[in-house]
Amino acid sequence: MRLAFLIYSYFPFGGQQRDFMRILRSALARGHEVDVYALRWQGAVPDGVKLKLVPQRGVWRLTRYRSFTSHVEKALRQAPVDVVVGFNKMPLLDIYFGADPCFLEKARTQRGAYYPFTPRYRHFKAYEEAVFRRDSETQVLLLSDLQRKSYLRHYPDCAPRLHELPPGISADRRVEQRDPVTRREFREEFAIADGEWLVLQVGSGFRVKGVDRSLRAIAALPVTLRRRVRYLLVGQDRATRFRWLARRLGLRNQVRIIAGREDIPRFFAGADLLLHPAYEESAGYVLLEAAIAGLPVLTTASCGYATHIQRAEAGEVCPEPFQQQELNDRLASMLKRLDTAPWSENGLAYGRNPGLYTMPEVAVDRIEALTRARVSGGVT
Repeated sequence: MRLAFLIYSYFPFGGQQRDFMRILRSALARGHEVDVYALRWQGAVPDGVKLKLVPQRGVWRLTRYRSFTSHVEKALRQAPVDVVVGFNKMPLLDIYFGADPCFLEKARTQRGAYYPFTPRYRHFKAYEEAVFRRDSETQVLLLSDLQRKSYLRHYPDCAPRLHELPPGISADRRVEQRDPVTRREFREEFAIADGEWLVLQVGSGFRVKGVDRSLRAIAALPVTLRRRVRYLLVGQDRATRFRWLARRLGLRNQVRIIAGREDIPRFFAGADLLLHPAYEESAGYVLLEAAIAGLPVLTTASCGYATHIQRAEAGEVCPEPFQQQELNDRLASMLKRLDTAPWSENGLAYGRNPGLYTMPEVAVDRIEALTRARVSGGVT
């Protein structure tokens, strides 16, 4: 088959982008031809991919997105494909890979009363409706049951078009046991002293990942605990606001922020706890990746994969609605119990489930089956 993959921006460190690349490679491995349309691309282009960078017309992001849609629509008329798969919500899609949360849910729970009157709201509402409204024929691949419930609250008629995928953890993230040598070398590199706890947070998009919540929880620790904590944030985003918040909270010397990188398993080995109190997260691969590496996890129920942390008993989950005091208390409690609780062993055991590693292959299975069904006039 000839496929078109649409994504606004590719870079190596985002969760959506990693999903995109794994599915792309799986499609190529099956012999499919893939044209990729993107506004921005950072990193290597896999062999066999026809990358078509769309000109970035317009100063404002919404203008560029609309221009992207128009450009791709014309290009697809000139070079038709069997199926159009989008990794961002937009018109034109036969299949949408749902890496993002429901926009209407986010708009109504995390934005002010003025927001529905803004151009941004009107644009993203229209682009989401192009995928989920009643008369749309776009099939949707979802990452979690949390997403399904969220979309059905706002688009109840889309239920037959929603198809949930298994997790897509890369198999190389699984370990049989934590490596003491890697841990020691990592802690020496980052100057983590004996007796200190390294609290790790990983993810691009610091605001939505709840970095402010993390910093406030650390600052709220009893002094005997707080002085032992070092916080390391790894991701791709502007950090100025959060450096300022750390200074204001008296954490300047305990906080380090570094850019996204490829060797995250070393960070899992060297850290003592993963803190991920995201405001909203469709899945949250880092939760599962940390857990199966034996790193205890503290997260929020607004993350789709928080259910795996509960199922594995590999950490703790703050319930919704979020309360900062709840996070503060759970962080203090977990730090006190790191040496005695079975979170690490439970996570390692959970990682032996082969179903955690199949998402890219199942996604391509679905793309193939949905395309055949569309051509034959049905849906599978």
